[in-house]
Amino acid sequence: MTEMMRAVEITKPGGPDVLQLAKRPVPQPGHGEVVIKVAYAGVNRPDALQRAGAYDPPKGASDLPGLEASGEVAAVGAGVTGVAAGDQVCALLPGGGYAEYVATPAAHCLPVPAGLDLKQAACLPETFFTVWSNVFSRGGLKAGERFLVHGGSSGIGTTAIQLAREFGARVFATAGSDEKCQACLDLGAERAINYRDEDFVQVLRDEGGADLVLDMVGGDYIPRNVKAMAEDGRLVQIAFLQGPKVELNFALMMVKRLTLTGSTLRPQSDLAKARIAQDLREAVWPLIAAGKVAPVMDSEFALEEAAAAHARMESSGHIGKIVLKVG
Repeated sequence: MTEMMRAVEITKPGGPDVLQLAKRPVPQPGHGEVVIKVAYAGVNRPDALQRAGAYDPPKGASDLPGLEASGEVAAVGAGVTGVAAGDQVCALLPGGGYAEYVATPAAHCLPVPAGLDLKQAACLPETFFTVWSNVFSRGGLKAGERFLVHGGSSGIGTTAIQLAREFGARVFATAGSDEKCQACLDLGAERAINYRDEDFVQVLRDEGGADLVLDMVGGDYIPRNVKAMAEDGRLVQIAFLQGPKVELNFALMMVKRLTLTGSTLRPQSDLAKARIAQDLREAVWPLIAAGKVAPVMDSEFALEEAAAAHARMESSGHIGKIVLKVG
């Protein structure tokens, strides 16, 4: 490996234009870590929050943005088993993906699924770790249940629709245009609700209520979700695009015996993330290899075009995942 690499820095908190190309030392693998020569890096909402100064990296993590990447293992630290130099992998990262090399725990690496290229593989970790841990582990989604996912055309949404469909749930999704709603239907949603024209609360109530809701909108969606839920329903909150504070009548929670929960992925322990990786390897990677589930791709930008990639994401015009071509 060379000593220096190209990387995209956050020069100060602000809009997409604060992302600038820079030179950084190539990271070295610590105990239990590998260094990946990055081919592609996924672009995600938490990257934009970090860029804006609203989402600090965990202690010890790189200050560079980027929570997922694909590429070739370039170096292996002490104590690593199951991953070797030269392996092609995709990985969940603590940060640092917007660079030519990145260090991450070896246990957070997964093989590139059969039939996928490195570009597609870079889109898997952040969304699949998030969806699996929140929809299935935390939310307990079961076959036959009614599942409502907001932001159905996002990276999280397109992943959640496909996985819920494969595990036998009835899927309902919200999106903001007819084109995005059609994308949700094409992926297996039973019903796609254009939130500009229809009230998702009424749609779900007419169906008997949502057994599970996955929400990243927050704000006034929270009390509306509660109204849309079936008895013994679960709400899993994973982000707050419209804010985390709201007035809520908790009497409905008691009457309907609801569970309100949520999580963020990045601050969880290395062990917790390793367990999610193992679950994905066993339960989901075979579905990807069989062609039953696949990442939905929106657009590709060069590493030096990271600002344009962020602008694309924040325009909310995208359907599926945005990636940076690094290698």
